[in-house]
Amino acid sequence: MNIKQVVTAAALTSIAIATPAWAADQPKQLQRDADALKAAGATGVLAAATTPGGTSAARSGVADLKTGEPVPWNAYYRIGSTTKTFVAAIALQLVGEGKLRLDDTVERWLPGLVEGNGNDGAKITVRQLLGQTSGLPEYADDVPLERVTSESGFRRERFRVYRPEEFVAMAMRHKPAFEPGKGWAYSNTNYVLVGMIIEKVTGTPWQQQLLERVIEPLGLRHTYAPGTSPFLPQPRMTTYKRFTADGPMVDVTTYFPGGTDHSLVSTPDDVNRFFSALLGGRLLRPTELAEMTKTVPATPFRAFWRDAGYGLGIMKRRLPCGGWAWFHGGGGWNAISDNAVTADGRRVASVAYSSALRPDQDPLPQIKASTSLIDHALC
Repeated sequence: MNIKQVVTAAALTSIAIATPAWAADQPKQLQRDADALKAAGATGVLAAATTPGGTSAARSGVADLKTGEPVPWNAYYRIGSTTKTFVAAIALQLVGEGKLRLDDTVERWLPGLVEGNGNDGAKITVRQLLGQTSGLPEYADDVPLERVTSESGFRRERFRVYRPEEFVAMAMRHKPAFEPGKGWAYSNTNYVLVGMIIEKVTGTPWQQQLLERVIEPLGLRHTYAPGTSPFLPQPRMTTYKRFTADGPMVDVTTYFPGGTDHSLVSTPDDVNRFFSALLGGRLLRPTELAEMTKTVPATPFRAFWRDAGYGLGIMKRRLPCGGWAWFHGGGGWNAISDNAVTADGRRVASVAYSSALRPDQDPLPQIKASTSLIDHALC
């Protein structure tokens, strides 16, 4: 479910202009790409793209293996770590309002929470949390649900609810990966803390801030934070997992979704509207958007995406046609979210799919198929 220059005006122009021939072929190409992604190991695929040539959607596979029903056009799905971009936008709005500073420390807002085993909240800033440069260890490695190896283990752990403080405490059992600001490493712990800081700054739940600052202004009628509810609403795609290479496909759609690091539920259309508004300047002032899009190399992700870099809750990668794609994918329990938008917000694409890969299968061909779908829409 990861570069240092903003794309030039000339590159933006070359990406944004759609020829009539390409516009006519857009729905067909999207369908071909959705079918290819399904063939790469997915039970169901739902994609949507908006460009100057129009808006199109495609689906492939089935919503449920038992019923064989096609994927609903308005299917809900868990967007996983794409949640982080929504949360980063809220934090940067607070920065723009002077209520929060990127150089504020974690200790300033959450005194005594981040300490032990070499972790020190007094040395970690909000900017480092948002940009994954804090060095904080990953809490998810200690969550029992993430460590289960059988269907019975999944069913035993899937309804267990955790408070954000418990997630942070799990992370504090481990030493940091590096001194704050001295490296880059993806850690969900960073965004658990960002959510807690948003609540401390505003005095309200982060879900309320999401509703008032993002969902309502953009008209995202199918996006919401599920809280502690483990259920994904209908219509939806069922997600499955094989716990062993030759084991059965187990329905893993229902489980405690977590918090500000990866819990949101949405649809491809809503995700597209969000990213288009974000890069189009409708959510952040130019100063804060510029801060968000300052990136550092995300070296581990360069195995998947060319010149991948990480900003403040958003990534960028080089497009095959020139210029950059801005994105933040996500995934959890084989529900995968992929997306990207051009720097002017005029071309955007999102895809949701339910991965059916066995534990022993290489995910790279599937990642490439998803990336190709996005690239065709943006190029």
